[in-house]
Amino acid sequence: MFNVVRNRKGFTLIELAIVLVIIGIILGAIIKGQDLIESARFKKLTSEVKNWEVVTWAYLDRKGYFPGDSGKTGTITANVKSDLTASGLTNAPASNNLTLGSSSFYLFLGNSATKKNIIGICVSGDCTSMFGNDIAFAENVDLSIDGTIDAGAGVVRSGTAVTANSATWTITAATVNSTPGAWSSAATAILYYFDKKP
Repeated sequence: MFNVVRNRKGFTLIELAIVLVIIGIILGAIIKGQDLIESARFKKLTSEVKNWEVVTWAYLDRKGYFPGDSGKTGTITANVKSDLTASGLTNAPASNNLTLGSSSFYLFLGNSATKKNIIGICVSGDCTSMFGNDIAFAENVDLSIDGTIDAGAGVVRSGTAVTANSATWTITAATVNSTPGAWSSAATAILYYFDKKP
């Protein structure tokens, strides 16, 4: 009446534990890999900002004025794109758009309302969209250049009410945050004062 099953095979607790450890190692590697990819994207954006700075200074060295400074007043106000594309500089940008994963950024040269030259980074071509979930990029650019994360202090600041022209890669006006504090996802631009402190 009793039917005894013999030689029935199954997983032992040790085998199951080994499988779980292997799965944990794989998941840990995937998570670490995602962190490395995200870190590389942050560094790529900062590297691109620094490239724009180098090109701007090289243009000044070659021509005697900044790209987009048609009046040679020391303030960038005009068509940056035409000046850079005609400059003959080997590292001049071919576009002001940079895509990093699912995030897109637009770089501009221009000036703030105080007529101090800036490199602006926005998440839309007209600088009206808020950074939202991409705010970590702003914090990392700030940390890389200023050494601290503060949206209202140093040479990297958050901006709102930015007037930008994607066709000319030019910012003609920007309201700049001067209140020290954390970056807000409501920021519409990262503003880097590359030649004069704000």
